[in-house]
Amino acid sequence: MAAAVAFYVATGFSPALRREVKSAHRHAGPTRRSAVSVEHQQAPASGIYENVTRRHEAEKAVSKPPENSDAPEIERRGLKDYFEESKSLIKSDGGPPRWFSPLECACRVSNSPLLLFLPGIDGTGLGLILHHQKLGKIFDMWCLHVPIMDRTPFTELVQLVEITVRSEFKRTPSRPIYLVGESLGACLALAVAARNPDIDLILILANPATSFGKSLLQPLIRLLEVMPSPMDLSLPYILSLMTGDPLKLAMANVEKGIPVPHAVGELPQGLFALSSYLPEDGVDLGVTIRGAGFYRRARNQDYVADYIPPTISEFKKSFEPFRWIDVATAPVMLSTVDDGKIVKGLAGIPSEGPVLFVGYHMLLGWEIYPLVSRFFLEKNTILRGIAHPMTFVKLRDGRLPDLSTFDIFRFMGAVPVSAVNFYKLLSSKSYVLLYPGGMREALHRKGEEYKLFWPEQSEFVRMAARFGAKIVPFGVVGEDDIAEVFFDYDDLNKIPYFKREIEELTNEAVKLRSGMTGEVANQDIHLPLIRPKLPGRFYFLFGKPIETEGRMQELKDKENAQELYLHAKSDVEQCIAYLKEKRKNDPYRNLLPRLIYQATTGFTSEVPTFEL
Repeated sequence: MAAAVAFYVATGFSPALRREVKSAHRHAGPTRRSAVSVEHQQAPASGIYENVTRRHEAEKAVSKPPENSDAPEIERRGLKDYFEESKSLIKSDGGPPRWFSPLECACRVSNSPLLLFLPGIDGTGLGLILHHQKLGKIFDMWCLHVPIMDRTPFTELVQLVEITVRSEFKRTPSRPIYLVGESLGACLALAVAARNPDIDLILILANPATSFGKSLLQPLIRLLEVMPSPMDLSLPYILSLMTGDPLKLAMANVEKGIPVPHAVGELPQGLFALSSYLPEDGVDLGVTIRGAGFYRRARNQDYVADYIPPTISEFKKSFEPFRWIDVATAPVMLSTVDDGKIVKGLAGIPSEGPVLFVGYHMLLGWEIYPLVSRFFLEKNTILRGIAHPMTFVKLRDGRLPDLSTFDIFRFMGAVPVSAVNFYKLLSSKSYVLLYPGGMREALHRKGEEYKLFWPEQSEFVRMAARFGAKIVPFGVVGEDDIAEVFFDYDDLNKIPYFKREIEELTNEAVKLRSGMTGEVANQDIHLPLIRPKLPGRFYFLFGKPIETEGRMQELKDKENAQELYLHAKSDVEQCIAYLKEKRKNDPYRNLLPRLIYQATTGFTSEVPTFEL
């Protein structure tokens, strides 16, 4: 089975192989329609492969640009492409259900996990056509095609998928298998998973028919029963667009005797025109999977090796909900070059990794969004943050944000705090963002703004020296111009209800803190109440990089390591002090002057700041 499937998938990528398979399919004779016979069934001979091949050849030069480059990306496909390619796949070729791999999925990263797409009742297998190009970069993607006239029972479809799952698991037992199911396909995925608890399966389900009783469309069922015959085609088809059955009309045409090649062609042209304007960018499945921390290539997730950097379009779309922070605070970025001179922009940031950024964590971590976005867009660099474990594991429901709130952090490369992840990031020459004060700084009490809560011991110096990483201390100010804490940890602890909440959440978080020691490991989890202010401005200053190259033996000594640690901490404090003083001379520190400036010069123009 494994060899047959592997050969079948390969037929999607070579014209010569496709011709051989087409010939073999023609002379194969009748085949019984069952799950067993599918392992011998070859690729369907349809125009979809030729059409996609021509498109693929034309776009080969830009099909796989560097992840963060400015190279143009392939235009995302839409509903119209789905209809066009469905014309070829709904032909009754006499074959049973079978797998195919879209040509757009040919160029993928090494050791990609297997993704099996199980379609809804339309059966074409093209339900992920909007996502083929992106999913094809990170998955070995197979799609199940059920011919339009095929009547294979549900139980045999389950067996078909199960045979494939078991054979692929036997071939590569360390590789996870993703089952992406839509509607009926989601029910197939659930059935296969229930029958194979010993296999590493990851389920991603859309409309799995488990909540039909709550559907808003349910009352329309009785309405359809009394509809006059002229509506038999139009209304069910329109409804099918909303319920994941876009070929219902074509199937109805087939049953009414309309020749199959023309079944889709009979669709009103207005629907094709309408499909060109439908919003198709609302969901990006690849981004969702990566943001949710569901992407891995082996049995255990490796937060460094499994990470897939975002493209520019993915980044811009994912950060759009947080763009208001950048607009409202007009961040000022300053850095320090080798001779100690402070300059505007990020020119002082080292051009090669590994680099370790250590700095002050502002209230609620507001500085992270403009910090990460500026590095990505201006330096073509991803800051891999060392994050609290609770951003990766769901705690009990309570006063904390939902786990999905942290999707953007995971999507941008954050990893759970641990010595192993820290080691892997530096060994891969990454740009690592570390807040030694952690949650204690970000959830500080009243009157503690700009105070560092670093651990007593030099926890990061020797690790940085081991890889010759440059340590860049940085400071950031502006939280006191945005909001102030008026009900903090001490206030909450005086109220029995909130005190109990804090204790319970903290006890749950303790279980996640393996490998963490000192004050950072004993941080109490709570959310302070804040009073917003008219937005001021954020200011960042990156100090002069501290070299550790060639100092590994020297910094093995605890006293030397502690001295460098205190040096880095002092630099952060000096950066904060510098910014607090200099911002007094910024005529655009407050929101109103910035708005007036941009109203006269353009809202995309950069707002000036104080003189250096």
